[in-house]
This record gives sequence, C-alpha cells and structure tokens, in this order.
Amino acid sequence: MKKNVILEKSKQFALRIIKLYIYLRDEKREVILSKQLLRSGTSIGANIREAQRAQSDADFHAKLFISLKEADESAYWLELLHESAILTKEQFESMYDDCNELIKLLVSITRKKFTHNKCNS
Repeated sequence: MKKNVILEKSKQFALRIIKLYIYLRDEKREVILSKQLLRSGTSIGANIREAQRAQSDADFHAKLFISLKEADESAYWLELLHESAILTKEQFESMYDDCNELIKLLVSITRKKFTHNKCNS
C-alpha cells in the first residue's frame, strides 16, 4: 500500500502539537494560547482524514481547504507564542517549519484540484 504523505505528516504534526501543549500547560503554565494551538494543530489531520471519505469532489475540496485554514491558524498561534517569549527560537522554528511544510503541501493539493475542476467546467 502506498503511503499518503499528507496524512502521515499531519498526524506527526498533531502528535508534536499534543506534546507541545502538555509542555506549555505544565512547564510554562500557559493555557489559553496553547489550547487554541492544540485545537487548530490537531484539526489539520482530522480534516485531511475526513477528506479521504468525502461524499463528493466538492466535499473533498472543502475538507482540504478547512485543513489549510487550520494550518494557517496554527502558524499564527505559534508566532504569538514565540513573539511573547513563551517559545524559544529553536522550539518555534522546529514547529513552524513543520507547519509551513503542511501549508505548502495543502496549497499544492488544493491548487491542483481547483485548477483541474475549473478546466472541467
């Protein structure tokens, strides 16, 4: 069976987000921003997974766009955590790089799908 790169990367990102949330909650005593990041960061993979069982092309496309929006939101929370000195530069860059990789993959997939659908219209 062929590996689905976006499914695997989004799941690994979600697992890293969960660990970061636990660290932020327990070590830094930061609850509000970290909970927002937990929600958006784990939602990326959940929506990609849902897209695999989409009822239509439109449903598939919509789920991937939701994943893209959640990834962008996660980048925002990571930026806030870094710029408020809660995350170190190293912690931020590691998570942010992974987040941006997901964003790039999702942009590529949604752009291809959107272009393909427009050509068929």
